[in-house]
Amino acid sequence: MTLVSNLTQKSIESILSSSVIASTESLAGHGEIEARGAIFTRSEVVDFILDLVGYTKDQLLHKKRILEPSFGDGDFLLPIVDRLLTSWQVSGGEGDALDDLGDAIRAVEIHRETFYSTYAAVVALLRQKGVVAQTATALSDRWLLRGDFLLAPLEGQFDFVVGNPPYVRQELIQAPLLAEYRGRYQTMYDRADLYIPFIERSLLALLKGGSLGFICADRWMKNRYGGPLRSLVAEQFHLKIYVDMVDTPAFHSDVIAYPAITIISREAPGPTRIAHRPAIDRAVLATLTDALCEYPLQENIGSVRELDRVPNGEEPWLLESLDQMALIRRLEQQFPSLEEAGCKVGIGVATGADKAFIGNFESLDVEPDRKIPLVTTRDIVSGEVEWRGLGVINPFHEGGGLVDLQEYPRLRRYLGARQDVIAGRHCARKSPANWYRTIDRITPALAKTPKLLIPDIKGEAHIVLEGGELYPHHNLYYVTSNTWNLRALQAVMLSNVTRLFVATYSTRMRGGFLRFQAQYLRRIRIPLWTDVTETLRLELMEAATRRDLHACNCAVHKLYGLSREELSIFGGNEE
Repeated sequence: MTLVSNLTQKSIESILSSSVIASTESLAGHGEIEARGAIFTRSEVVDFILDLVGYTKDQLLHKKRILEPSFGDGDFLLPIVDRLLTSWQVSGGEGDALDDLGDAIRAVEIHRETFYSTYAAVVALLRQKGVVAQTATALSDRWLLRGDFLLAPLEGQFDFVVGNPPYVRQELIQAPLLAEYRGRYQTMYDRADLYIPFIERSLLALLKGGSLGFICADRWMKNRYGGPLRSLVAEQFHLKIYVDMVDTPAFHSDVIAYPAITIISREAPGPTRIAHRPAIDRAVLATLTDALCEYPLQENIGSVRELDRVPNGEEPWLLESLDQMALIRRLEQQFPSLEEAGCKVGIGVATGADKAFIGNFESLDVEPDRKIPLVTTRDIVSGEVEWRGLGVINPFHEGGGLVDLQEYPRLRRYLGARQDVIAGRHCARKSPANWYRTIDRITPALAKTPKLLIPDIKGEAHIVLEGGELYPHHNLYYVTSNTWNLRALQAVMLSNVTRLFVATYSTRMRGGFLRFQAQYLRRIRIPLWTDVTETLRLELMEAATRRDLHACNCAVHKLYGLSREELSIFGGNEE
């Protein structure tokens, strides 16, 4: 380890608990790529991002500072070093390289083996560029830091921060380290993944006028856990550029999450330039760079558009077209939300041990009132409910608490035979006395309530009416209502207006699939049922009964009173 790294490690250890240090060292030695959140970026995309932030060879880069928070195998770091050396040499490069360049780069990596292999690659690149061996080693010692970016001390601020922050879920972070992160970063909210505090620290490390360029999952731009980070950007920064990278081969491996490039500057807020799904081709990306960076943009032409006020406090970022945004805003101002209109959105039961709690309903050897018929996504693939006969064990009594197993000998025997699996769950270990509870409480009345069933991930809305006999599994969201007729509501939920709401607020998965989650369904606006005419009620119900999507769209367009201009958003005027 270098002298700088040793000093940094000592300063870290002086302020962190032994449990936190042990957690970081565990990450430092982790061999699995998934646990480290390492995704490797293609060189064309790296150059695109460096160009967008302005880290280009025609600048005096040795007079600037750039930070790479998680350098991995050097996808960003090595091109940065190459650009820096080229810029310095073109500008004269006659001074002492260590003095001129020593403060130009700071790059951090936590994974031990990766750090040393990339360190060697940096030294080799410097030697290739004509830097003598001793200076190459000294520069690498100055530039590179092995440690946890979220905990390591950083000196000064930076003109640029670029990279691909690690995509690590909270479940993979040990409790002491997670608590330390939460104490340091206001954006570590709810179930935020690790890249969220990476973005926070990187933004706050920028000099005034400095720019951040990241490629990472876009979930924080719309999800609940991204609210504090969106608020930080809205208050203190300018979202300059957003490039949607869905279904583009931006990485060396496939990823499920929906990636985006964001360029955020530490300056007064302003309009956002937006582009979608560029071809990963150097010539195409160079042309797109010119279009995104041209100021002022004369008009919204070609592949680049400009939107005002995309960051708006904690609100999800709406990055659709101007006409789509205008329609969404109009409907939000005119109509109540789904739940304000008397509908309830929920999600089915998670057990934590489906093989133990779920089985053939008739074969579940428990008391009759301890099992409930269960509906899953496989039961509704046809668009109607075709129950395959599964049931779920219900360990709760009507009052909400767990039943006494002494009063249910068959249930006690059934659960006892599977106790090792059931008691091994995280929720059971936290509360050993309640080892046999499902993760979610089961409310039998829900099974008897008519409901609309909606799978989480779908390319199109897939809304099925269930008449009040089955309990939903955790991969299904449901909507109930004491006001709206569910068949009429089904027509609304099947319509392209609902899809527009979900597409606007939802993150996408690979392949363009949308997340029909509760937080997005609750964004849908509908009229009060009392405000719907009898004629239109019948039209909605008949369209849904026939599962005629065209008829559903026509009826729903009347429901919202869409103008001809608004109808054009969906591809034309429908009579």
